[in-house]
Amino acid sequence: MLYQIYETQRSIMEPFADLAEVASRMFNNPMLPLAQLPGAQRISAGYDLMHRLGKDYEKPVFGIHTVDVNGVDIAIHERIEMDLPFCELRRFKRFSDDTDTLARLKGQPVVLIVAPLSGHYATLLRDTVRTMLKDHKVYITDWKNARLVPLADGEFHLDDYVNYIQTFIRHLQKGYGNCHVMSVCQPTVPVLAAVSLMASRGETTPLSMTMMGGPIDARKSPTAVNNLATQRSHEWFENNVIYRVPDNFPGAGRRVYPGFLQHTGFVAMNPDRHASSHYDYFKDLIKGDNSSAESHRKFYDEYNAVLDMDADYYLETIETVFQEFKLVHGTWDVKNEKGQLERVRPQDIQRTALLTVEGELDDISGSGQTAAAHELCTGVAKTHKMHYEAQGAGHYGIFSGRRWRDMVHPVVKTFILAHQPDEAVTARPVAARKPAAPAPKAAARKPAAKTPAAPRKTASRKATTAKA
Repeated sequence: MLYQIYETQRSIMEPFADLAEVASRMFNNPMLPLAQLPGAQRISAGYDLMHRLGKDYEKPVFGIHTVDVNGVDIAIHERIEMDLPFCELRRFKRFSDDTDTLARLKGQPVVLIVAPLSGHYATLLRDTVRTMLKDHKVYITDWKNARLVPLADGEFHLDDYVNYIQTFIRHLQKGYGNCHVMSVCQPTVPVLAAVSLMASRGETTPLSMTMMGGPIDARKSPTAVNNLATQRSHEWFENNVIYRVPDNFPGAGRRVYPGFLQHTGFVAMNPDRHASSHYDYFKDLIKGDNSSAESHRKFYDEYNAVLDMDADYYLETIETVFQEFKLVHGTWDVKNEKGQLERVRPQDIQRTALLTVEGELDDISGSGQTAAAHELCTGVAKTHKMHYEAQGAGHYGIFSGRRWRDMVHPVVKTFILAHQPDEAVTARPVAARKPAAPAPKAAARKPAAKTPAAPRKTASRKATTAKA
């Protein structure tokens, strides 16, 4: 019932929020008599703040139309490369009429950015994408709001997340020969699982993995997020935070972890900081500081836009990553697209370089949680491993803002380039590449005391033509 109550409240508040927006403009328009009243600017600011606190925040757009590359404006065309039931693979294709620039763009590395599915949309990585576009061909996973996915499209599990990543990697390998993978926060775990499974099968694995601020080993330096997951049982989460989507959405009846609950949790972590930010916004409006006010709007337009997550995926992530630590214990079995269980063995990865990035002040993924990937990937040569800690950076600072652009991105760019083969090798078809031999133990190992379940029904997949 909580979801229905929330939607009812939102529907009731929506016209009042719209009315507050109109009132704010009336008291702020110098052409109208209300703007001439004493205290009109303060009244306008109050109505504006009321509007923003009561409005519904829809999914933002990336809005990246051009990128400056060495003084040349590069046009960006965003398009959907693959469309799966719960995720779209988006490509940011670059165009230029400058011959030298175009030649340089064609030889740059291909990077798959795996965005988190943890409450916010992939647009949270807008700054990440914009910066990476200067030196890379960029693709990103754009996860869908589960309340918009009809029940007919089936369920979505953590295993499906892993399989999606493998599908996207293979798609890029088919078009380019190989690619690099970059995961931010939550997807570090399923990305490591996806690449591990590919290595165990002897498939061609990505050239490099960049893992940023993720809970590879959530036991290290536990944060408030980790403590909540360990202090509550699986049954508590299922009984207290899982609800069915109301009838007025395409995904009506689907069991989800609602985005508004996740947003409430985000705000509850730093309530004083958010209250101060809104009060500062109110004062900026009164002073006429439009620049600061616009910065506030841009941040909260993104921060307040949240999505629902399928209940199966959410509960399995809590159990696998934060309660039973299956990845680090070596007990994680993933059901592949054929319905067969496969053991996740990071030690089988040999030909994929590994870069881990952590923020010194990260209060979401504690110190050492991401670096733990190095202990698991024992098959990767030490010369192909690197760890970087961004001094003074919090969780968001490692992929967005000044510290990302000035400190983290140069490290990521250099690492990817160091493990990028020449253009001739990159363009070589996948079939011509010699796959890595699977580790002997991986071939003989079977999941203990588990019987493979029947394959889940998946919806049809659509893909646009891939271009180099």
